[in-house]
Amino acid sequence: MADKKDLAGREKSSMFERVLSFLRDLPASGAAKPSADDPRVAASALLYHVMNADGVRQDVEWERFKQILAETYSVSGAELDALAAAGERADNEAIDLYAFTSVLKRDLDAEARKAFIGLMWEIVYADGELDELEDNTVWRVAELIGVERRDRIEARQKAAAEAPGAKGESSDE
Repeated sequence: MADKKDLAGREKSSMFERVLSFLRDLPASGAAKPSADDPRVAASALLYHVMNADGVRQDVEWERFKQILAETYSVSGAELDALAAAGERADNEAIDLYAFTSVLKRDLDAEARKAFIGLMWEIVYADGELDELEDNTVWRVAELIGVERRDRIEARQKAAAEAPGAKGESSDE
C-alpha cells in the first residue's frame, strides 16, 4: 500500500512541476503567445509588410510603425517589441495577405477597417514618398478587408497631406 501512495505522490509532484514550468514560460504580461489569429498580430504583420513593400526599410518608417502599434494597442517596452517582432515573423512566414486580412475583416467593423487603411498610408508616407509597390499593397489589403475605393483614396490623401514634403503620389488606378 505504501508503494501506491508513494507512486501517487510522485505523479502529483511531476504534474505540479509541469504546471509550474508552463507558467514560467508564459510572457510576463500573462497573455498567450501571439499568433496570426490575433488581430493585433495580423495588423502588425500587414503594417510591417507595407513598410517593406518597396524593399527599403527606413528608420523613419520603423519608428512610425512602432509608434502606430504603441498608440493603437496601448503597449510599450517589451510588449511593444514583442508585438512588432510577432508581426515581422508572421509576415516573413506568410505566403499571402489573406491570413491577416481575413482576421481583420472578421474582427473589425467597417469604420475600424477604414481607419486601419489610414494607418497603412501613414506608414507609406512616413518617408515622404509613395512607391508603386506600397500603393499596390494598400490597394490589395483594402480590397481584401472590404474598404471601398473612395475611402482608400480619402485616407491616402489625408496621409499625404500630413506628411511633410510628400512626393510621388499616384493616381490610384
